[in-house]
Amino acid sequence: MDFLGFTLVAISSLIAIMEPFSTTAVFMSLTDGMNGAEKRRIISKSMKVSAAVLIFFAITGTLLFALFGITVSAFQIAGGILLVTVAIKMLNPEKDGLSSYAAGDIAIMPLAIPLTSGPGSITAVILLTSQANGLPQIAIVYVGIILGVAISYFAMRYSHRLSSIMGKDGLRLITALMAIIILAIAVQFMINGVESAIKLFLTA
Repeated sequence: MDFLGFTLVAISSLIAIMEPFSTTAVFMSLTDGMNGAEKRRIISKSMKVSAAVLIFFAITGTLLFALFGITVSAFQIAGGILLVTVAIKMLNPEKDGLSSYAAGDIAIMPLAIPLTSGPGSITAVILLTSQANGLPQIAIVYVGIILGVAISYFAMRYSHRLSSIMGKDGLRLITALMAIIILAIAVQFMINGVESAIKLFLTA
């Protein structure tokens, strides 16, 4: 894949999978009644944790492949399947799954994990890093992580203003569009994985 094509896929997929607007809706629900300083502390902590987790897997992803003897094609197929489930959950969100988080540190769970840096985001980071050709494309993966975290940060930081402008229906619409993008990316990951697996089988 050329540099421009990889850049578009990497940045769009990471931002979509991080679900900044879905995370914002959860943030608003869990922080209702908190003061501004407490909300800012939670936002800052959750985004720092999210960035650290995703950067860790961007660095160690290919090493994990070697350690466990996993081929890139196998991970592409498994990762594509996982991303399909992520997209389906985005289209059918659970209505009453938030109360169990209320007593804990919501900056870590659920805002950082599993919402911003969950299995889908981690899978995408590892897949993109494994498919990158050279340092410029690897750097784009890190740019995508930073952009996704930054968008999530500002969406939560200005959540009430965003909600008043777009409304709940607007946030749901954007989430649905992101889910469709993720589905398309997931299918492409699986197609790439199957093609690579067939080539490996034929050349073995």
